[in-house]
Amino acid sequence: MLWDDFINSEWHDWRGSGRSEDRLAREDWLTEFISEHELHIAVPLTSDEQELLRQLRSFLRICVQRIVEGTLPSRQQVEELNRWMATGPVIRQLKIDEDQKGVLSYIPQNPGLQAAAAEIAGSFAQAIEQGELSRFRICNNPDCLWVYYDDTRNRSKRYCDDKMCGNLMKVRRFRAKKKQQSEPQK
Repeated sequence: MLWDDFINSEWHDWRGSGRSEDRLAREDWLTEFISEHELHIAVPLTSDEQELLRQLRSFLRICVQRIVEGTLPSRQQVEELNRWMATGPVIRQLKIDEDQKGVLSYIPQNPGLQAAAAEIAGSFAQAIEQGELSRFRICNNPDCLWVYYDDTRNRSKRYCDDKMCGNLMKVRRFRAKKKQQSEPQK
């Protein structure tokens, strides 16, 4: 999804090294992101444009945190989301793909950063409208903090990736338990 790929552009090393990276500052990552989501942004971004996207990312993360805690975005947050979306009028265009399925495209009237920010905000608003809010998640690995949508049947997914963060946290719990068992009783 556009909105969670965008939020996760603030990367944290899930293994716990403390390293993090703002991928909005990486031209290669940004070019791939723009291409994958068919956004109309010229790269490289200026520092002001990067800051605008960081503000949107920070705002969306706060909204997701509220949702994960079981609370809808506040009235002020909804108003702010609407302001972000208002900057990007689009033309909707239906195309038929190779599989004879209808695909709806959104073509920005005024391509550029504001239209892309509006598209990202719109993607998040659409997820709120159409998705089950109880499925919005932030990885339980405190070093990762990856945002994802839990699409499991029983809504039990705790980690962004069971093989990476899930295994890492399992090993950490095991080692902590072993350490606690080996410490002398006082």
